[in-house]
Amino acid sequence: MKIKQLALALFSVILISSCTESNDDSANGSSDNFDRKSLLENAADNIIIPALQDLDSDIVALKASKEIFIATPNQTNLDNLRTDWLAAYKTWQYVEMFNIGKAEEILYSFQMNIYPTNTTDIQNNITSGTYDLTSPNNNDAVGFPAIDYLLYGLGNDDSAIIDFYTTDSNALGYKNYLSDIIDQMHTLTTTVLTDWTSSYRDIFVNSTANTASSSVNMLINDFIFYYEKGLRANKVGIPAGVFSTTPLADKVEGLYSKVHSKELALTSLQAVQDFFNGKSYNSSITGVSYASYVTLLRNNSGSSDLTTAINNQIDAARTELNQLESNLFDQVNNNNVAMLMTYDELQRVTVMLKVDMLQTLNISVDYVDADGD
Repeated sequence: MKIKQLALALFSVILISSCTESNDDSANGSSDNFDRKSLLENAADNIIIPALQDLDSDIVALKASKEIFIATPNQTNLDNLRTDWLAAYKTWQYVEMFNIGKAEEILYSFQMNIYPTNTTDIQNNITSGTYDLTSPNNNDAVGFPAIDYLLYGLGNDDSAIIDFYTTDSNALGYKNYLSDIIDQMHTLTTTVLTDWTSSYRDIFVNSTANTASSSVNMLINDFIFYYEKGLRANKVGIPAGVFSTTPLADKVEGLYSKVHSKELALTSLQAVQDFFNGKSYNSSITGVSYASYVTLLRNNSGSSDLTTAINNQIDAARTELNQLESNLFDQVNNNNVAMLMTYDELQRVTVMLKVDMLQTLNISVDYVDADGD
């Protein structure tokens, strides 16, 4: 009798184990019949890698115009260098959200777009002539914001700026620093791109489970974190004073070039919406996406159309953002109420993405914030 009971108990353990494995399969996303691998393939092959390739090409062009300017610092070459800087900076808005794989490992975004840049550190580096641009201490003295300062912020007008690269007693130091930070940006971008195209792409697209460390879950969390922090907070909320006692106009992106801060924010918002909808980079073609994943689950459950609601709210935020001045520094100082209204529209998207969408997808938030939803 005891042997029979023991056998039954053992059978029960095996049965429970089998059921648990089946439930794990369900947790891995197979039960909702959504092709999670196709989502990752579309993200990798049609969005992330093409954007990185475009950024790499843009920075190659930036390097070339930098070399010309350094050889002959004049107004024409300064204008061309500024044009290439802006082109690369706008492409960066399509890349920054993908803080996964090698980008996360080397802290790519920290070395490309920490703003406001630290002008004291930049000047100290130039004066000393010795610096480690990869040091975390220099994260706010490199990348696009540092170039913004070096091309627009050294003097009161273009003639004075050019003087720093021609008649200044340390003109060579300014040339070397400008050259070094652009070269570093190219090295970092090539490192991330090469990792994607050589090995990481296959690892990424085959990680389809519904777990904290899977590509599907990490990618959507990185996307929402970027929207919430990189776009909503950094580009609009912090300058508008949402998280401080007073507005902080000097914390806008593109502070020294003055007229590109709204353009960069609009580009970022478009990049966010395109990725959500699975729109291929620089193409009108759309593929499998988190939007289609949400649509499937909402249709299966008979709930409201969350995908349309998210897109409509992003459009509403864009409408508010379009009404701001081109120079968000001036916008904060002249009419900060409009900045706050734009923030409110962006914040409504945050709630939809971070709460409604993640609940629909049964994915947990993997980061902590202190400013609420």
